[in-house]
Amino acid sequence: MSKNFFIDNLKTLFYALVIAIIIRSIIIQPFYIPSSSMEPNLLVGDRLFVTKYSYGYSKHSFPFSPPIFKGRILSKKPSRGDVVVFKTPSDNRTDYIKRLIGLPGDLIQFIDGDLFINRNQVLKTRIATNDKIYCGNKILPVNTFEEKLPNSVKYVSVYNSEYSFQNTDKFIVPPKHYFFLGDNRDCSKDSRFLSSVGYVHENNLVGKARFIFFSSDYKKGSIFKFWKWNEIIRFNRFFKKIK
Repeated sequence: MSKNFFIDNLKTLFYALVIAIIIRSIIIQPFYIPSSSMEPNLLVGDRLFVTKYSYGYSKHSFPFSPPIFKGRILSKKPSRGDVVVFKTPSDNRTDYIKRLIGLPGDLIQFIDGDLFINRNQVLKTRIATNDKIYCGNKILPVNTFEEKLPNSVKYVSVYNSEYSFQNTDKFIVPPKHYFFLGDNRDCSKDSRFLSSVGYVHENNLVGKARFIFFSSDYKKGSIFKFWKWNEIIRFNRFFKKIK
């Protein structure tokens, strides 16, 4: 084989890598769901696409968060109810995915198990009782609700049927920050935990979750066991839009 053959192939690989980085940084990026904090809407094993252009770009839009510029460029405000990927404020490195509940200046509080935004109770309609939801390796009995935010966005949330999570302090969202919750309310480390997540600065937003492109249930085996695909792969979740 000639020297030119290797050089041409290296060039091809280099260009492909550059194109992949550009697409991943400014257009769309795949993410994997590793925890049950967003059940029942997102399950462990879901793979989804997140659009990077939805809120503009910060250093966290790029691999390894290089400090190539400050703040955000082409910035767009997220909407209440969006499912968002962000970098945790505690280390500015770990990706979390949660639902945006509180905007800058909002007052957020749980009172007797109900969510309040700016002292107004979020409408919560029970749609099922005694459902079962994973929390890590545990299975929790939950009540399932449809919640409606002030901007009319609706989504499904679950609460432990024993109502283990009842009341909180008042959370006042600082300027340029956002407040996030997991839909699996009793099994989510989110903005309620100020020491680990807390309020998320706008520069930490990575992108908006759009749809699931693949899903598998690791508890039933590896996807390499193709003879068990009918049990392992959740075909009904393919291309499901994230609400």
